[in-house]
Amino acid sequence: MKMVAPLILLGALAPTAALAQARPCESLISLSLPDTTITMAQTVTAGALTVSSNFGTDAWADLPAFCRVAATLTPSSDSNIRIEVWIPVSGWHGRFQAVGAGGLAGRIPYRLMARALTAGYATAGTDTGHVGNNADFMPEHPEKLVDFAYRANHEMAVAAKSVISSYYGKPPTRSYYNGCSGGGRHGLTSAQRYPGDFDGIVVGASSWDQARLDAVRIGINLTVNRTPESRIPTSKYPMIHEAVLEACDGSDGLRDGVIGNPRQCNFDYAILLCGGGDGASCLTAPQVESARVLTSPFRDRTTNNVLFEAHLWPGTELGWGRLGGPKPLVNSMARVRNFHLKDPNWEPHLDNVAEDIERATTMDGGLLASNNLNLKPFFDRGGKLLMWHGWDDPQVPAQNSIIFYEGVWNTVGREAEDSIALFLLPGVAHCRGGPGADTFDVMAGIEQWVEQGEEPLRISASHSTDGRIDRTRPLCPYGEVAEYVGSGSTDDEANFACKPEATTGR
Repeated sequence: MKMVAPLILLGALAPTAALAQARPCESLISLSLPDTTITMAQTVTAGALTVSSNFGTDAWADLPAFCRVAATLTPSSDSNIRIEVWIPVSGWHGRFQAVGAGGLAGRIPYRLMARALTAGYATAGTDTGHVGNNADFMPEHPEKLVDFAYRANHEMAVAAKSVISSYYGKPPTRSYYNGCSGGGRHGLTSAQRYPGDFDGIVVGASSWDQARLDAVRIGINLTVNRTPESRIPTSKYPMIHEAVLEACDGSDGLRDGVIGNPRQCNFDYAILLCGGGDGASCLTAPQVESARVLTSPFRDRTTNNVLFEAHLWPGTELGWGRLGGPKPLVNSMARVRNFHLKDPNWEPHLDNVAEDIERATTMDGGLLASNNLNLKPFFDRGGKLLMWHGWDDPQVPAQNSIIFYEGVWNTVGREAEDSIALFLLPGVAHCRGGPGADTFDVMAGIEQWVEQGEEPLRISASHSTDGRIDRTRPLCPYGEVAEYVGSGSTDDEANFACKPEATTGR
């Protein structure tokens, strides 16, 4: 029988004592592993780490003492995969957490590693085989493409476990993965290609089916910007957003600036149609059509065939510039040119949208598809997959995760019931941000599930303003929504209940 339990905030699972006596960190420099060169092994005292990071250095002062190991992995003659492994000097609870970089990667995700280390994990991250958040390396280096697509994270997991085992004299008791966006796609890929790498995998806002997603993003941008009159100025986004909130904000029992269940919101953008000429508080007919393009399945303009089912949802209006701005997403253009089509000089054209989507998807060869929905090998060995996605994501539609989740159920059957879960986050943007509760201890949830057999059916999350928590909400599993019980503070998650989602018309 399935056991369930609520999941509380940070610190739900207390660490245990280290499992074995550690060897000197510096001795790991001589460690011999296949296709691996150890380039650094040094003890870092508490608060002494200094590394360059896109997020600055303010987070490093809080780090405990750890053994820092850097290595270069060369599974092919053209591979150059950099990894780092951070191992707590004391207080290790026996678990390993690998973390994944999003976007075009090209950097070791120190920020995520720091969070894992602070929580008592031995942790590891990789640059996925290239340096710099760009796709310049892709056309002429097929082996590096494989590294970026899936091999780097697997090789990192294998090497990191060996390093940790060598340091402590005993392997980790459990191995986990945590990543969002492109990092989330890497997590799905691990479950599909290497079911033995991790016991539990957490993926947020996964950009699986990447080739089609990238090409569709470009197609949406071209369609929204098909004429100067069809482009929706960013100055109108707040007006549109307020109109959508006015129509749909109260669906969960209160008005709080967050749409609890966007699938219950059937907003018609024609309501905002200008009565006369264009104005700041209305949409022209071409702009109404563009709003519908952003929030409906993307279709071939000639045949009306659906090219991509996932679309943006009500509540995403303030972020429409991601797909509907003057130019396509930089990362999508880089991948389509250099990875999917392998033509750095390719230029998109409105008349070729449908053809380019199919070409990109075919020429990619499935490297970034991560679309094997048969996760039975991963589930059979006890693996758990916890997915999450923000409803207000303006970049990777939340429906993308729904499609994957339902596809796994349809492929694997009832066995998926105890092995995969999906949480949709009202008001949360891409991986973080937005008016919704976007901070929660997802690792406690996956640990609880893997180690105690208790699937989390309610996750406590918080929202902060200027560093101060001002609201908490429960996150509910797919098929349920959080509703206010009618009494008590509306900023306290204790006054909300997870209830079955009402039938929608969307």
